[in-house]
Amino acid sequence: MTSLEKLLIKGIRSFSPDNQHVVEFFRPLTLIVGHNGAGKTTVIECLKYASTGDLPPNSRNGKSFVHDPKIAGETEVKGQIKLRFRTVSGKSVVCVRSFQLTQRASKLEFKQLESALRTTNEQGEKISLSYRCADLDKQVTELMGVSKAVLENVIFVHQEDSNWPLMEGATLKRKFDDIFAATRYTKALEEIRKARSERQNGIRDLKAEVKLLETYMDAFAQLKDRFSNDGARLEDVQSKIA
Repeated sequence: MTSLEKLLIKGIRSFSPDNQHVVEFFRPLTLIVGHNGAGKTTVIECLKYASTGDLPPNSRNGKSFVHDPKIAGETEVKGQIKLRFRTVSGKSVVCVRSFQLTQRASKLEFKQLESALRTTNEQGEKISLSYRCADLDKQVTELMGVSKAVLENVIFVHQEDSNWPLMEGATLKRKFDDIFAATRYTKALEEIRKARSERQNGIRDLKAEVKLLETYMDAFAQLKDRFSNDGARLEDVQSKIA
């Protein structure tokens, strides 16, 4: 089973870009306690982003996710999230996601930087593999053995999105379909029905071909009998002539 070990936060929300803040997770349970604005929600947001690559709601496409350069007294702030976890097979992996927020003349500019997975090979040597964000998102969920829908809507669901079970029917159905992979099941059923229909059509064509061949065989048998009878009559006529 996948387990979280440590989370490093730097330059995210109210967490200073000058210090590395490490949260260690204990088993079987870790409680996060703090005053309002202390960063409890930010920890969940960082866990969600590290595992799925999705920014939290109302983060203005990352511009309010990274520490504000004005508060830091800088024109540029770099943020980083590192999540160390154990995969389904028990292997230790570190997911690294880095960002940059720059204060331009009239706007803020958010940019994603390094995205990498760090682990050890069979020889015990540390290796780092860089990925595009989309590829890393897929790789992390596969290593965790948990679907993105479960991570987003159940395990690391944001407090602003936690009331999704009260949403309208169509949205709720889509959420449950994603969580229980019902969409994939439905698609698989459709493929099975399609394959079955094609197979039945093929069988129908083969049966028609068999009937046609049987007709040809009956015609051949009749011609063979006629040929045999004609041959016997020919021999009889020849014997009379002789």
